[in-house]
Amino acid sequence: MIVTIVRKELNMLFTSPLAWILLALIQLILTWAFLGRLDAFLEIQAQLLQIENPPGVTETIISPVFAMAAIVFLMITPLLSMRLLAEERRNHTLTLLMSAPISMTDIIVGKFLGLMIFFAMVIALIVALCMSLLLGGAIDFGLLLSNTMGLLLVAACFSALGLYISSLTAQPVIAAIGALGVLLGLWIIDLAAGETNHWLHFISLLKHFENFNQGLIDTSSIAYFILFMTTFLILTIHRLDGERLHG
Repeated sequence: MIVTIVRKELNMLFTSPLAWILLALIQLILTWAFLGRLDAFLEIQAQLLQIENPPGVTETIISPVFAMAAIVFLMITPLLSMRLLAEERRNHTLTLLMSAPISMTDIIVGKFLGLMIFFAMVIALIVALCMSLLLGGAIDFGLLLSNTMGLLLVAACFSALGLYISSLTAQPVIAAIGALGVLLGLWIIDLAAGETNHWLHFISLLKHFENFNQGLIDTSSIAYFILFMTTFLILTIHRLDGERLHG
């Protein structure tokens, strides 16, 4: 049944112009950032060659592009997650879905995976863009893998949070504003934690992603991402289970 929900979500997502517009916008922004970093790298390449163990294209181009992608995901996730439950509640299709012989866990996981497939497609395009650098040199595949893994985990956390906010209202716009407000709050936490080893770093999503962005696959950060994602998925399931029981 999860596969059926995933197919339904992907069909609804890609039959609307919003997904295609966001997909094009994301690629435009990240390609612009990629070309800008590439141009800057080519300008200072001669100076870098005079340094012992100079940073390569992966550190100077790919990592900053992935860092920008995390911010872009933060901005667009509310627009994608707002329709997952809030729009179905507004259109009175959520009641039909909840009355079907399918567990609430399958419904929520299916919707979550549908959104994650979209993000996985975006990340695959980013990786393909970065792989084009092989035409002119070598890249650090370990650092590329670390960034890819980190961005997937961040996208999963954003999606789980957006899905939960969407379960709280019947108005997609309110769901989008609420999710954006919470995600911006998490970003502000990251900006506020300017000091090294500040305690706010432990609750900052983007600070944990920074480890992956620098090539460090940290098990504590992985555990944080999984706990964050699982918590909001469980909260969403309990929210809709309670709604089903009370009619």
